[in-house]
Amino acid sequence: MSDHRAATRHHTLRTGIVEFDNGTGSIISVPCTIRDVSATGARLQLNSSAWVPEQFAVIFTGGLRKACRLAWRRERLIGSAFADGYASQDEQAVMMTADEQSRHRLGIGARVKAARQMRGYTEAQLAERIGVTPAFVTLAEQGEADIPLYQLMHVADLLMVSLDGLVAGPAPEEVDAA
Repeated sequence: MSDHRAATRHHTLRTGIVEFDNGTGSIISVPCTIRDVSATGARLQLNSSAWVPEQFAVIFTGGLRKACRLAWRRERLIGSAFADGYASQDEQAVMMTADEQSRHRLGIGARVKAARQMRGYTEAQLAERIGVTPAFVTLAEQGEADIPLYQLMHVADLLMVSLDGLVAGPAPEEVDAA
């Protein structure tokens, strides 16, 4: 599975604009609905039957402009991958509401906790091995603190799970119900 397909998607249903050069030097702007976003791309529903080229930009309601490449197309629904790879934390904040970000943190925390428990580590043992306090592990597992990528990579290695599994894997049942 590609990184773009594996990244956790956050349902948004916001309006935006797809903008591209039509090949003659004219810029075409097509309204769209941004159905969901992740750190690696967005799924867009075009509000017209306009053809979209391989390279284009998505303009979010808040003014954020992301260069994209076409990942897939199904009639008016298109998948886009961000040309620069991943959206920064600040860009993601513009793309997702605080509530969406909170649910994302909660999902990561729940997957870390499930993997930690499956391997038989306590919060204190995990904290010691990744160089943080047990209180930080508690907050992260509760979705109240962001775990930096370098620490998530270390956690994934330590607990013998994939980084994709921690960030974008299926959420444990108690998180799905929330």
